[in-house]
Parts: sequence; C-alpha cells; structure tokens
Amino acid sequence: MTLSAEDTIANRISRVLAERIITGMLEPGAKLRQDHIAEEFGTSHVPVREAFRRLEAQGLAVSEARRGVRVASFSRAEVQEVALMRSVLEGLALRHSAPHLTTFILDQAEAAARAGDAATNIEEWDEANRRFHKLLLAPCNMPRLLAQISDLHAAGSRFLFATRRAAWTPRVDTDHRAILDHLRKGMIDQAVITLERHVKRIGQQPMQVASGANRATYAIQG
Repeated sequence: MTLSAEDTIANRISRVLAERIITGMLEPGAKLRQDHIAEEFGTSHVPVREAFRRLEAQGLAVSEARRGVRVASFSRAEVQEVALMRSVLEGLALRHSAPHLTTFILDQAEAAARAGDAATNIEEWDEANRRFHKLLLAPCNMPRLLAQISDLHAAGSRFLFATRRAAWTPRVDTDHRAILDHLRKGMIDQAVITLERHVKRIGQQPMQVASGANRATYAIQG
C-alpha cells in the first residue's frame, strides 16, 4: 500500500469516526479499538493510528497511557473554551469577509437562517446553522482559519447532539437576523460584535445519566 493510499484511508476512517462521535453514536469514554476498526475498514493499523491522531487534533479523542484511545468527554470548561475560541476566530473571519459579501451571498445566508428556524429536528437545525455561518465567513479566503473554525463547529455539534437531542425544540434565532441586518447596512463592527456574542451563548440543561441521577449539561446555542 502506498503512502498516499494510506492517507486516503486514514481520511475516510477519521471522517466516519468523527461523524459517529459528533452524532453521539460513539459516547464519551467509549474505547476506540484499533483491531476492530482496522477489520471494519479492511486495512492495517497504520492508517487507523493516523486517523486516531487526526481525531485527537480535533479534540474528539484522547490517548491515555495503558488505556488506549477513547472518545473524549467534555465538561463545562471545555464547552466554554470552544465557545470563546469560536467567538474570537469567527469575529476575525467576518471582519475580513464582510467587504466581499454580495447580496447573493447574504440572501443565501438568510435562506439558511429561515431553514434553521423551520427545522423539525436537531440535525436539520445544526446543518442550517453551520451553513449560515459558513456562507458569511467563507469569503475571508483564509483557509487555515476556516479549517480551525470548522473543527470548532464540529465540537459544538457534538456537545449539542450529546445533550439536547431528546429535548430539542424549534426556535427562532434573532441573532442571525440582526447579523444580516447589520451586514446589509454596512455596519461591520456591529455585525462582528453581534456574532461574537452570539457564538458565546451556552445553554444549561439537566440530563439523566445511567444511574438515574440528573447532571447539568452544557451546549453552545449559536
């Protein structure tokens, strides 16, 4: 197997495992077994280990001495860290993308905002929300910055799916409307301030654990 082929397989494995972690199919603390994953994908351990490294870089997995690789758990502090990083990085991206936002792009973002408001389940809402943010930020033309923001969105989706799936209810996001209104009027500073505040909103909700007890859980709401 060539190096490029191994890299392609590692990409596929990391993408599939990331999706399972983000959607909650793989729960926090679950062990990622090299043998089982290599067998599932019909490959050696080399691309599996590379996939694990990529998941660790995304904050989706952790490697523990003598315990192997596990799905990363998350605490209130971790949720707050992701929210703060998103706030800073998305504010930077919007400031650079705003001069390049056309009426067509803003109309697409408005359609994404409407789709989020009309979503009937959490997956539809998350997809629409991520599309809204991506449309507004992509014109900054800073690929490394956008890649980092994408990873943070993935982490935020994971927090949301893990803690809100059963209790999710539709809601209208007034921040999205305000951001678009500011951008249409050329009020870039106000749009950036609203976006930065928007992505730092963290919701708290009790969730019943296996023991039957309730514990507080946290998720980014923007």
